[in-house]
Amino acid sequence: MNWEQLLSLKRFGDTNKRLRKEQNETRLGFEVDYDRIIFSSAFRSLQDKTQVIPLSKTDFVHTRLTHSLEVSVVGRSLGRLTGQKLLEKHPHLRDTFGYQMNDFGAIVAAAALAHDIGNPPFGHSGEKAIGEYFSHGNGKRFKDQLSEKEYQDLIKFEGNANGFKILTENRPGIEGGLRLSYATLGAFTKYPKESLPHKPTKKIEDKKFGFFQSERQTFEEVAEELGLKKTREGKDVGYTRHPLAFLVEAADDICYTIIDFEDGINLGLIDEDYALEYLIKLVKDNINTGKYNQLKNTADRLAYLRALAINTLITEAADIFLKNEEAILKGEFHESLFDKSSYEAQIKDIIKISIEKIYQSEEVISKEIAGYRMLSYLLDTYTKAILPGVEEENSNFTRLVLKSVPQLNYLEEEHSVYEKLIGICSYIASLTDGLTVSSFKKFQGLNT
Repeated sequence: MNWEQLLSLKRFGDTNKRLRKEQNETRLGFEVDYDRIIFSSAFRSLQDKTQVIPLSKTDFVHTRLTHSLEVSVVGRSLGRLTGQKLLEKHPHLRDTFGYQMNDFGAIVAAAALAHDIGNPPFGHSGEKAIGEYFSHGNGKRFKDQLSEKEYQDLIKFEGNANGFKILTENRPGIEGGLRLSYATLGAFTKYPKESLPHKPTKKIEDKKFGFFQSERQTFEEVAEELGLKKTREGKDVGYTRHPLAFLVEAADDICYTIIDFEDGINLGLIDEDYALEYLIKLVKDNINTGKYNQLKNTADRLAYLRALAINTLITEAADIFLKNEEAILKGEFHESLFDKSSYEAQIKDIIKISIEKIYQSEEVISKEIAGYRMLSYLLDTYTKAILPGVEEENSNFTRLVLKSVPQLNYLEEEHSVYEKLIGICSYIASLTDGLTVSSFKKFQGLNT
């Protein structure tokens, strides 16, 4: 892989090549990506989607939206820091092609901003609710009408793949979705493979999948433009990661490790003194003890340690990336950056506490159970209305549900069973936590 291709400004539908040297410096192409994401309705819906606590009544707790904004900020710093060093190493990128340090920051920031845009309500339990509806619930009735890979898309429903769908899906009058640059789409795709084969290796890029069968051709076009290396031949589609995807992943890792931990402390789920001790272990080489000792309350001490921890990990991630750049460009680097970190033990300790005290807390589990049931019910309601069996075909309830279904482009007669099902799943995934609750109550007759 080479940086000239990887930094492609091409967008869906372009007939002429976009050159960096010809870009308007007041509104660069990669910055346009950020703008298009932040003004999209899919991004706005993240303000009412779970990050830590579903349906939290506390203003302080992060939502997917605030989390995504923070990941974007960290990603921008990480991209700029890395970009500065890459331009020193590869001066032709600046001198011949016109790329600047900020371009790397803008690509990573835009991809990081969108990294959770396809996640369903109620966090990862929402993904499992959708998947298990088709693997163990009433959705299993569609299995014989689908190809093996189409069925796998449903039973292992993946927020990352749904995000790529949202960013690129054609809609009437809107070709190419948000029409982001291919560089940003490449950096966004942490798992550049289809749903099968499932986890064929232990390589980080094979952990999940990054696009549904409905977007397979679109991703292949993006991958070819960027010069990503194929990892599979024949009927199975898989590619090496875009190098900047490692930075997007690192930005996300930094934020959920440190900031979810901070949420747990502020919610009283993690003992303050105990938590501060773990953060101090992470930043012990950089802490200004004199300044720290002047801070008189927990909130100020926590804010100082959080900022220092994030800065420490940004520097660490950039260093690891640059040391392994050659292997990354060859497609031979198959771990997350923090798997190589000197802070790996401290990070694992913090994540372990977060899992035990936050993600597995009674409040989180009870709300995820409720969300799981509601999503399963909505899936059953919509699939029976849009793809009715003999029992539902003449049902008055089914006709009433159809009237409430948004006029989406997958409901036309010419669409296949798979296209309708993946469209229903994508619509369900677009719901906020609150809208999921209100839709469930509406269909149960509880809002009258």
